Amino acid sequence: MSTEVFKEFQFEAAHRLPNVPAGHKCARLHGHSFVVRISVTGEVDPKLGWVMDFAEIRTAFAPLYERLDHHYLNDIPGLENPTSENLARWIWDELVSRLPGLSAVEVRETCTSGCVYRGD
Repeated sequence: MSTEVFKEFQFEAAHRLPNVPAGHKCARLHGHSFVVRISVTGEVDPKLGWVMDFAEIRTAFAPLYERLDHHYLNDIPGLENPTSENLARWIWDELVSRLPGLSAVEVRETCTSGCVYRGD
């Protein structure tokens, strides 16, 4: 039976959404305290008692954190239209090859709004 574990990260960043209708508030430059939850699914190792060391998730996400925290997201290649949906997929694409068992990337841009991406 597989088990899902997760680790959360918070970063601050500015962005604007260039493709929204004229007059939409998100077309203006603004920022968020983003919360990202990285989930990994796998079998619990009978000896270690865990699916994965949380430090492995932190290590895999660290280079992305450096690229995202206190940056203008629109300037990051692949995030020219940095919606929560596009940010979650971008993080997935960056992590999937280096984080075995990656099962979900959740991005919250406010306490009440966000999305979950589970791959293609």
